[in-house]
Amino acid sequence: MWRASIKHWGAGHTRRASSRHARPADRPVNTEAPQPQGSRPPLVAVVGATGTGKSALALDLIEALAASGRPAEVINADAMQLYRGMDIGTAKLPVRDRRGITHHLLDVLEPAQDASVAEYQREARATVERLQANGVIPVLTGGSGLYVSSVIQDFAFPARDHEVRARLEADLERLGTAGLHARLACLDPAAAAQVDPANGRRVVRALEVVELEGSFTPGLPEHRPPWQPAVVVGLRAARDVLVPRLDDRVRQMWADGLVAEVEALRPAGFGATAARAIGYSQAIAQLDGVMDESTAIAETSALTRRYARRQVSWFKRDQSTTWIEHDDPARVSVALSVVVGGG
Repeated sequence: MWRASIKHWGAGHTRRASSRHARPADRPVNTEAPQPQGSRPPLVAVVGATGTGKSALALDLIEALAASGRPAEVINADAMQLYRGMDIGTAKLPVRDRRGITHHLLDVLEPAQDASVAEYQREARATVERLQANGVIPVLTGGSGLYVSSVIQDFAFPARDHEVRARLEADLERLGTAGLHARLACLDPAAAAQVDPANGRRVVRALEVVELEGSFTPGLPEHRPPWQPAVVVGLRAARDVLVPRLDDRVRQMWADGLVAEVEALRPAGFGATAARAIGYSQAIAQLDGVMDESTAIAETSALTRRYARRQVSWFKRDQSTTWIEHDDPARVSVALSVVVGGG
């Protein structure tokens, strides 16, 4: 699915930053140390809660790296920015604002397609290795915690089979969630005890894995070794600063035409993943007359604040992350020194 979609990147793929586009870092940093011959460029990740300025820092960092002769490119790590046409509600940078820097894994899926973390992991890691082989630093940028972790940490996802899943989804329609959960309890009582009986998608996934692998273990291990050494830079903002920024962002989404964007995308359909995107499901409800605009905005704001809390909880578990305040005037030079120094 992804291989076919990636051929249609179009505007999501722009040229690499060069030193003539670069701006100096905020604070002087010794970036002139030669790299050993044959050394692999580091894998870098810029993470943090939504609204903290990850995209801007990534671009500033890449320009600073380019100024010291170290080419770098962005790899998107925002699950919803994978979708073509879902721009306003995902805060996707327009091409004109990407400063001529190449962005990978933007606009690679249609909204009707369902995203898979396992497929993202394969594509993102292949991109990382391809860039490193060409002497380019990959800068993984985004706030989807599981997507970031799937690349920088070493864990494997359970198998998938589209035919098995389609059969189980048909069973779900016919028997209901309770019926399938009862089946799961017979096949794997331990898994059934940990899967919400009301969550049909989770029950189907558990049954799919049980059928393919014999058992299902919900959740992810708390501690995982790295896939390869990575330099992780995190942006943070105090809650009393971040919340007004998020509320302003949501209001601006509606002012910028989110409802019209959703209306234009609806004829082609939204898959299960895209339809759950914060802001998009509320815009759909507004178009359907289920919500008025003020209610849609209020619900989107509340969900965005909740999502930001989950992001903070996810990313703070990685003790190797170097945290920088979102408004630190020296944030670019600090990030540059961490990357150049290898963490």
